Amino acid sequence: MSETHRLPSGGTHINRDKKVSFTFDGKAFSGFEGDTLASALLANGVTLMGRSFKYHRPRGCLTSGSEEPNAIVELGSGARREPNTRATMIELYDGLEAKSQNHFPSLAFDIQAVNQLFSPFLTAGFYYKTFMWPASFWEPVYEKFIRRSAGLGRAATKSDPDHYEHAHAHCDVLVVGAGAAGISAARSAAATGARVILVEEQPKAGGMSRDHDIIDGMPATKWFEQNLAELEAMDNVTYMPRTVLFGYYDHNLMAALERVTDHVKNPNPSLPRQRLWKIRAKEVVLTCGSQERPMVFDNNDRPGIMLSSAVGSFIDKYGVLPGKHVIIATNNDSGYETAEAIHEAGATVEAVLDARQSLSPAAKKIATKGIRVLTSTMPQKAHGRLTVKALSVQSLSGEFLEKIVCDCVAVSGGFSADVHLASQTGAIPKWDADLQSFIPSDPLRPERSAGAGNGTFRLSDCLTEGHKSGGDAAKSAGFKTKRLTAPKAGETPKYSINPVWRCPGNGKAFVDFQNDVTAQDITLAVQEGFISIEHTKRYTTLGMATDQGKTSNVNGLAILAEARGEPIEKVGTTRFRPPYSPVAIGAFAGHERGKEFQPTRRTAMHECGVHLNAVFVEAGQWLRPQYYPQPGEDIMDAIYREASQVRQTAGICDVSTLGKIEIFGDDAGEFLNRLYTNGWKMLAPGKARYGLMLREDGYVFDDGTTSRLADDHYLMTTTTANASRVLAHMEHASQVLWPDLDIHFCSATEQWCGVAVAGPNARKILADAFGAAIDVSNDSVPFMGVRTFEWLGTTARIFRISFSGELAFEINVPWSSGEDMWNAIWDAGQKHGLVPYGTEALSVLRIEKGHVAGAELDGRTTAADMGLGKMMSSKKTFIGQKMAGRDGMVANNRATLVGVKLTKDVGRLRGGAHLVLDKNNANSDTDLGWITSVCNSPAMGCWIGLAFLKGGLAEHEGKMLYAVNPLYDEVHKVEICSPHFYDPKAERINA
Repeated sequence: MSETHRLPSGGTHINRDKKVSFTFDGKAFSGFEGDTLASALLANGVTLMGRSFKYHRPRGCLTSGSEEPNAIVELGSGARREPNTRATMIELYDGLEAKSQNHFPSLAFDIQAVNQLFSPFLTAGFYYKTFMWPASFWEPVYEKFIRRSAGLGRAATKSDPDHYEHAHAHCDVLVVGAGAAGISAARSAAATGARVILVEEQPKAGGMSRDHDIIDGMPATKWFEQNLAELEAMDNVTYMPRTVLFGYYDHNLMAALERVTDHVKNPNPSLPRQRLWKIRAKEVVLTCGSQERPMVFDNNDRPGIMLSSAVGSFIDKYGVLPGKHVIIATNNDSGYETAEAIHEAGATVEAVLDARQSLSPAAKKIATKGIRVLTSTMPQKAHGRLTVKALSVQSLSGEFLEKIVCDCVAVSGGFSADVHLASQTGAIPKWDADLQSFIPSDPLRPERSAGAGNGTFRLSDCLTEGHKSGGDAAKSAGFKTKRLTAPKAGETPKYSINPVWRCPGNGKAFVDFQNDVTAQDITLAVQEGFISIEHTKRYTTLGMATDQGKTSNVNGLAILAEARGEPIEKVGTTRFRPPYSPVAIGAFAGHERGKEFQPTRRTAMHECGVHLNAVFVEAGQWLRPQYYPQPGEDIMDAIYREASQVRQTAGICDVSTLGKIEIFGDDAGEFLNRLYTNGWKMLAPGKARYGLMLREDGYVFDDGTTSRLADDHYLMTTTTANASRVLAHMEHASQVLWPDLDIHFCSATEQWCGVAVAGPNARKILADAFGAAIDVSNDSVPFMGVRTFEWLGTTARIFRISFSGELAFEINVPWSSGEDMWNAIWDAGQKHGLVPYGTEALSVLRIEKGHVAGAELDGRTTAADMGLGKMMSSKKTFIGQKMAGRDGMVANNRATLVGVKLTKDVGRLRGGAHLVLDKNNANSDTDLGWITSVCNSPAMGCWIGLAFLKGGLAEHEGKMLYAVNPLYDEVHKVEICSPHFYDPKAERINA
């Protein structure tokens, strides 16, 4: 299609020497480099770009910036399909594919637009009212309907192929927004030598300034180019275009999103698509500008009805004329600037409707050009189906005056200072009656607002205020102010406005366009008692669209205030929260996804496992051997064989991944006393002890053994998954709770690798492997004994610890000696029947012995639940002690640890199954407990498991219950027994 609405010249943002081709809904179009998708579509005469959420009404561009609520499209296809993207923010590139969304079967003919016929039933809160009765309809009917209707656009079904980066920056002064005030502030701050970062959401600086504006005697476009070039040439200034600052957090931490390659067809593969910045700034200057408000009148959402500033922006920046027969509707002077731009572009301004009663100087100037100006008038109703065709005009009292044919209506309901980021600091915006806008209140952080974002709407005042704010910020950051003249601009009349919040009418007048919130919805919310703005917001979804209320908030507040019969300042405003504008989830994740979510950690003996055909599994941050299949074996066969062999001869297991924390200091014992439930000060050097650690809320946090290597030296071991959390817990305890204790500790997980050798032949194997280096007899290394010895020129540690229920030892050596240790033990063990075993066989062994692990330590269990209540000392205090004594934590009806056996039934047990008395009456009311861990036990000859059961062994030992698993549609009869299935007298451990 030809660019029927492209002006023959002009357009400060486009490069007319470079044509660009793109498609929209499968149709081919052309534009220029520098266009946005919105400006290119308008240049081709396309005004219909989307459908609204609830009523599926036709919609086109309302704005030209990031606040756009209507022109929301889908980009790309396949894995790169991206829904809900604002056409006004999409930079055009050759080959761009865009599709409209939220319609069926097509954009022009949408069957779902029939929703408009049911609009009397789809008012605010209709979900709450309609879907409450009958209750039986909720799941089979209502929920399915809501889920099908919810959301805009289609998410990609494949993994995102693009990559994202995180970056950090620090500065003395951060300036947000490169409009007139922002450039002026950056110049002033940079002149002092302060490190300045200037961020700008758009590809080019300039804000809402127009090319005919004169600054320092030159056109505004040239002034911006010249000053930006000077700033970018300075070593202490960083300019970041295409970067939106979306979050303002504590201590002047700012979050910003840089669109690095979104505008490039074939980006450099070494560059990310987007980069998320975390910026720390001593001082912040917010020059965020303002947003023009639409006018609220019947059918004000028709394609072709746009903000006056947007029409002017499309003409100035992109050389696009949105309409050839335009009506201006305004209540301030902004409309006259647009009327002049339209007139100079060669289009017809059919009329200017001004809600004010007298002609302003700008109105008189326009009238001299032969343009009809109607005072004390406002829109009544827009006409047309897929685009605006005409506009009915009325007086301020609501009297119909005439109907004017047009193809575009440019509206200006006044300007709202952009207070979103200032509000994110916790400062509540205040109402300015003269401006009819909320403006920032006194700052709570080292920040200040300037320019239109501070309610300063005249260009000359913006330049002056920006200059002063930049200098003041640099001074507050510790720099001496330099003498620099503030930029000058021609004087313009003072901003004046006659607010009209709802033009008289009885039809649908939209306030929040994307969510189809009408003025009637807000009035209805008040009638039904939702008079608080926060309640109104949630009841009607006002301000909850992707534009975060930028175009709708003030209009909605004013209509609410009128309905309540109170001034706007009494109603207040909602709290603005991050993000300022939508951010892709991929940007938050950065590199931390897939295999890059965490670095893959391999133990020192990883290659030994590879050599023995190990199948690895991710455990915490580590790769651990899961099982070692032999030819012809599946996973179940391998697990059964490994566990059996450990019981019969011996097995070797890589346990390097257990968390290891070395603790030093005269108060190390006291520190452990306060961390663990049981005592530690009397533990003798050369001995180990099992310890249980609680969270502050009294639930079990972690368990493991801790060994005393010397009077002031301990080695703590933790579960693999909890290693980092336990270390953080200890850091908090030492720095915050007990900073007076003489302790030092550090993680040693990566310094010491380890193996467990378990089974009847374990002692023989280690005796052959280490020879005279260490005596591994029972007298030398008794159960829970610890010894340090020298082996092959390195220090080694041996622990008589068993997690399997067998005679077992754990040996630690420095990481560099890991393979040597494994090979020495492996070679010595061949004549003694040594086999490798992985995490699955280890789980079988610990379940047979009744040891708890991660499935039981799930954050909901207490020490008493697991039969470890006697470990909670009454002679000392420890973390979690008080909370563990709450009534609910010690109630008799708590589920406690038991064993379950599948003895006579066929099939298998599964973790997660629930225990009930009657298999035909299994529900939440009859639920007695749940199974946590299961295995096919070689020692017991059947499936067994650990479970938590109300009443525990005291009520149910020897009884038969049913294990019900609805997910697999399985029911099995199980016997309740002691969780200590194997060697309950611990004779084999002490062999």
